Amino acid sequence: MPYNLDLEDRIDRLSPRLGDLNKKKMFGGVGYLINGNMCFGIHKEYLLLRVSPERGEQLLKSEYFRPFDMTRNPMKGWVLVSPDAVE
Repeated sequence: MPYNLDLEDRIDRLSPRLGDLNKKKMFGGVGYLINGNMCFGIHKEYLLLRVSPERGEQLLKSEYFRPFDMTRNPMKGWVLVSPDAVE
């Protein structure tokens, strides 16, 4: 299944407001980088966010967030945001 192209379009329209942001195809989706560091992206239908590990733990208590887990080892500091929460 391809990643959420509608979400990509929405982000691309907002990206000029975010400063020096670069887009790169990766992990079967797309990542957005600032100064070469990925800060968010799109994975399947989900918005992927980089957050502090502490903030990630807080967000995962919500029904709209889940761990980013591609290898059975969830990545600390990364969360997936449900499409239901992204408007």
